[in-house]
Amino acid sequence: MHPLRHPRNALAVGAMFVLVSAGFLLFAEPLGYGIDFAGVTMLFALGIAMALMAYVLIAGSPRE
Repeated sequence: MHPLRHPRNALAVGAMFVLVSAGFLLFAEPLGYGIDFAGVTMLFALGIAMALMAYVLIAGSPRE
């Protein structure tokens, strides 16, 4: 059985990283931390890459 029922659900995998980067961007200043824009950019890029790879791996796996 596939870990994700439909390949389009792979977007949820990448959306988690994008939401973490948005949360870091929005809540870093109020919590007293400096915003590291390189970290936000890398988390955003990681979200896109994770969604793409999850889609490729799930769409290419045999259906049982």
